[in-house]
Amino acid sequence: MNQVPEITPAELKARLQSGEVIQLIDVREDEEVAAGMIPGAKHIPLGQIPNRLDEIEKTEETIFICRSGYRSERACEYLTDLGYPGCVNLVGGMIAWSE
Repeated sequence: MNQVPEITPAELKARLQSGEVIQLIDVREDEEVAAGMIPGAKHIPLGQIPNRLDEIEKTEETIFICRSGYRSERACEYLTDLGYPGCVNLVGGMIAWSE
């Protein structure tokens, strides 16, 4: 299995603050996102990704987010295998983002 590209919360915050438009996908469950999401993120629970591929842009960088970084890494691996080249995992997930 190839190494999944990663971005730190600090790097992502800096890019968003600079006004960069980035495709963000939060793969947590409904009850988790109810506590808050990164502004601009699209919510697609991990288990729904196979049925919602049409909502994920294939040509641009996509940063995946979950609680700790494990599920988002699985999403990156799955989509990379399907030919999505720009999948990036948010290291530490929302736990690290909130710190």
